[in-house]
Amino acid sequence: MWTIGNLQTFWDGFDFSYLLSIVGGLIPALICITLHELSHGLAAWALGDDTAKRAGRLTLNPLRHLDPMGMLMMVVFRFGWAKPVPVNMYRFRDPRRGMALTALAGPVSNVIVTLVFLLLYGALFTPLYPGRAGSYVLEMIELTAYMSLGLALFNLLPLPPLDGSKVLFSVLPPNAYRTLMRYERYGGLLLLALAATGAIGKPLSTAIRWVFLRLLPVSQWANDVVVNLFYR
Repeated sequence: MWTIGNLQTFWDGFDFSYLLSIVGGLIPALICITLHELSHGLAAWALGDDTAKRAGRLTLNPLRHLDPMGMLMMVVFRFGWAKPVPVNMYRFRDPRRGMALTALAGPVSNVIVTLVFLLLYGALFTPLYPGRAGSYVLEMIELTAYMSLGLALFNLLPLPPLDGSKVLFSVLPPNAYRTLMRYERYGGLLLLALAATGAIGKPLSTAIRWVFLRLLPVSQWANDVVVNLFYR
């Protein structure tokens, strides 16, 4: 029979650090993919296509943008994808230019998110670091910055259906563009195959770390400002 004592034993043996690590990866991933897809939709809307707006995708609700496999990739590998925002390129005044700008909006927004969260990390580091809860918050902020950069660089790869492929296709001759767009639906399978074999995982992770380290001075600058203003 299940008793209060059994329940106490369960909680005593439960590994809360594991649960916190899952939540600590899930929340940053949701922030990154939501802002990424919202930026696509807003860019398309600004350029004359209201398809995403009519589909209810101009929202900060992460469930509207969630792709289960892409989300899993984000949490495990720190790069992945979301459910693509619907876009009707023929509503743009210049369809190919419109697609390229709409595609770029996602990665650009993620770079901005990375910079904002690095500033936030630096600004909060001194007041939050001594405490256990504060250290956990800082880890989540840093992970959000890192994941957002990973999402940006991953999506800039010129492989369909990633954003980089739409930018590449926009400079190709019209016939080549239409041909490649017809095969875009199979790009997801190619990405999974490349990820499974490690063909893109290690090079991409190396690139993300390299860029991230070059952006870290943003955090140091923010920390120096806070220390000089409030701790001296």
